[in-house]
Amino acid sequence: MSLLKDFELVEKFQQGDETSFNELVKRYQEKIYWIARRIAADHDAADDIAQEVFIKAYSALKDFRGDSAVYTWLYRVTVNLSLNYVRRKKARNFFRIDDFFTLESDGNDSPDKIFEAKEHNQLLNEAIQQLPEKQKAAFILRYQEELTYEEISDILKTSVGGLKANYFHAVKKIGEYVNRAHKTRSI
Repeated sequence: MSLLKDFELVEKFQQGDETSFNELVKRYQEKIYWIARRIAADHDAADDIAQEVFIKAYSALKDFRGDSAVYTWLYRVTVNLSLNYVRRKKARNFFRIDDFFTLESDGNDSPDKIFEAKEHNQLLNEAIQQLPEKQKAAFILRYQEELTYEEISDILKTSVGGLKANYFHAVKKIGEYVNRAHKTRSI
């Protein structure tokens, strides 16, 4: 059954085949979890969000018309539920910097170099925390997930132009924050 396309699985599910829904869950549950995890920055919340995504999908797939790809639809539901979680909890840690940058080491780095890299990552994390929600979402989906502007526009239900503006402003604000912090710390 794993060779069937998403739309074929949806059609089979709409005709009463419960196992086809299980196949969709197996196909996408890890991806959905990691999307929620990056946004909610919490393992338990990401598990809950992923479960809620599939509960909603189970109910809504009966009426799924195929206006978008199944994964795009699940992605949009995940992002929306994750953003709702963040809003409800008024969490300030929207993204973990570890998800953006990894400290690459060949094992021969000096303690100074390792410390400097960790300090730089901390600055980036602080900068990301300062961004408004829309700019954070645009930044993570474009930079981390490497989605096209059109895909992000579909997921966030916003215009491509507005999305590009949010991403541009996010990158600019992050750069300004890091530059300011470097100047302040080097004085």
